[in-house]
Amino acid sequence: MIQFKLEGEFIPLIALLKATGLVQSGGEAQTVVEEGLVKYNGQVDNRKRLKVRVGDKIDFMGSIIEVI
Repeated sequence: MIQFKLEGEFIPLIALLKATGLVQSGGEAQTVVEEGLVKYNGQVDNRKRLKVRVGDKIDFMGSIIEVI
């Protein structure tokens, strides 16, 4: 599990995927979100501009990001 310390109110999902190193670029992040490969709190979510906040969990290809 990857723990990501949030420094503000929220972080966009695409930026979070890039910040944790799970994708190499914003374009790649948009693609994996659009293809339904990302789960937000257990549910597939296709929103590219999703605001991830403290307490949320993101699952991408078996890698879990916990936002703290």
